[in-house]
Amino acid sequence: MKRKYYAVSMCMLLVFAVLSAGIISSVQAGTLKKVVAVSRFENKSNWRGQWELDRGMTDQLTDALIQSGQFVVVERETVGDVLAEQDLAASGRTAKSKSAQTGKLVSSQILIKGAITEFEHKSGGGGQKFGYKNFKIGQKREEAHVAVIIRLIDTTTGEVLNSKRVEGKAKSGGIGWNVNAGSVSFGSDGFKKTPLGKATQIAIDNAVAYIASEMSSIPFKGRVIKASGDTIYISAGARNNVSVGDTFSVYNAGEPLIDPDTGETLGFDETKVGTVKVTSVQEKFSKATKVSGGAITKGCTIKGQ
Repeated sequence: MKRKYYAVSMCMLLVFAVLSAGIISSVQAGTLKKVVAVSRFENKSNWRGQWELDRGMTDQLTDALIQSGQFVVVERETVGDVLAEQDLAASGRTAKSKSAQTGKLVSSQILIKGAITEFEHKSGGGGQKFGYKNFKIGQKREEAHVAVIIRLIDTTTGEVLNSKRVEGKAKSGGIGWNVNAGSVSFGSDGFKKTPLGKATQIAIDNAVAYIASEMSSIPFKGRVIKASGDTIYISAGARNNVSVGDTFSVYNAGEPLIDPDTGETLGFDETKVGTVKVTSVQEKFSKATKVSGGAITKGCTIKGQ
């Protein structure tokens, strides 16, 4: 009887696991990846150590967003280098290149800005200690706390869509090694093993979860890059998780609506002009067919989920 019960239980668990995997795969397959850009963090904490927190945290969040597989990430930190390469290519001092053309930067739908407000490490201990050079071993207690404010900004209007404070805490105790900050680089394997490194990673993970949650309610936006009759080319492809059969609503942006007192762009007087259905997918663009509506022209906005 026990064996029969065990077999039935295992069978039910297996079925549940298969169904769960199918649901997860279906959700991932149907979710469009929006283009986001990560701006350099601001360090507003009291930390004045040897680590460049602004650069380090920017790199860590950028990597975490990429590894999540939920976004197309544009690294704004390297824009200066890209522009320099474009200028060099345009100067005629190098062989002609199609990979570094002036004005060909990828535009993002959302800009992510971060501000480090807390980056703290406290340690204490007792008992016998001995050490050599930068390393010490003995009884110790360590606590770390990292807090970051994350803002999501609409790149079309400059409006802050939402903002949240995320944090990470970690502590350790017992016998272990203590290494000076000057001998460990930010983000290295050695740093990740410390309470401060673990607290940083927790804060970054919480930031990615928050960004993903907020972005899920924001419609995917792209552009019509070419229109030839009922054949439409759109700026969304395999990298955005587009599939054959996906449909997008097409809008004419119209003129911008400007606040006469502040000069702020409030939005655009959008008008829906039709719907298109994807027939073939390339890495960075897709080919679609108009299924309803009027004239669709280059520059129209496409929206989808």
